[in-house]
Amino acid sequence: MNNHSKTANNQAQAPVKAVRPRIKDKRSAILRAALKVFAEGGVNGVPMPVVAQQANVGTGTIYRYFASKELLVNELFREQKLAMNQRLYQDLDLQRPPRELFAELWQRMVLFTRQAPEAYRFMELQDHRPYLDEASRTLEHEALAPVVAQYRTLQYRGVFRSDIRAEVLMALVWGAFVNLIKSERDGHISLTEEDIAAARDACWDLCTG
Repeated sequence: MNNHSKTANNQAQAPVKAVRPRIKDKRSAILRAALKVFAEGGVNGVPMPVVAQQANVGTGTIYRYFASKELLVNELFREQKLAMNQRLYQDLDLQRPPRELFAELWQRMVLFTRQAPEAYRFMELQDHRPYLDEASRTLEHEALAPVVAQYRTLQYRGVFRSDIRAEVLMALVWGAFVNLIKSERDGHISLTEEDIAAARDACWDLCTG
């Protein structure tokens, strides 16, 4: 066998290096990947190389768009917070009877958990809280302010009980909802539409005393 044949043989047997497909919008791909892996493993439990693998980019590429994990988490939090607020509150008719409005918002929250489970799970997580910067915390406060104001209005009108502060009452309702969905996700219960409606009515009764 001549040298030319040996060279050709070696080239034929050389492993072909995998080439990542070109991604047009790497920033969006990174955010989508971060949402998925953070929702599954939590912010603290997921290193950046895992985000990179899910996004199909190199770890160094992430740092060209987000200088740190904290910056990535905050960008993702603000993006998802705005999307969630739009889903829950857009075109919500505040002039409807209070109980109908409460039921509508409850149903929107349920649909959010069903249609965007990763987004819901990420927003529900507590371990990303230490990462949140001032802009993220301000956005969160601004998003909650109209809801608290609505609770206060209903208290003033005598619809909601006034022996519990509006912020506390709202936290009790949200906590009940979160734990209901978590129990289903963890496999402890299987929710029917009747279960969801009963939980909604129980929270309404809590608010009205």
